[in-house]
Amino acid sequence: MKPTMLFAIVALVAIILASSFGLQLAPNEPIAIAPDMVANVLYVCPGASVFWDGFSTALQPFTRYLIIALFFVIMLLLFSWGWALYQNLLSDSFKRDSFKKPWQLTKLTFWAAVIVAIFVMTPNYFRSVHVDGAPGEWVLCDSNTPGARAVRADAVHR
Repeated sequence: MKPTMLFAIVALVAIILASSFGLQLAPNEPIAIAPDMVANVLYVCPGASVFWDGFSTALQPFTRYLIIALFFVIMLLLFSWGWALYQNLLSDSFKRDSFKKPWQLTKLTFWAAVIVAIFVMTPNYFRSVHVDGAPGEWVLCDSNTPGARAVRADAVHR
């Protein structure tokens, strides 16, 4: 394996691990909360309105139809694989050409599903909340995230 490829793989794995476990190189000071209030507080940050969040919100009404289309394509894919397998079993020999189209459809379906899932479910999709009495977009965050605010837990709704 080439050194640049190995470096890219190691860097990608390090980025995924750091973002998954919330690791930071220089963490910020957490917000000081009274000890009796710690169990009743959630931390929220202003939700940055970026292109992807707006795009994801615009796709939300169509997610049901996208899921229906995905399952339709998966069923066609299963029949396609089954037909190719059936043709090979009837001839009692393996013909590689009969599996080319099902394999192409499998790759196309997989990458289309991945891309649509990324468009529909941005990271802020899972963290977005509404705070009673506070207008605007909010996302859940850690106490040491810059711009974090402590709010009562019962004021935060999905």
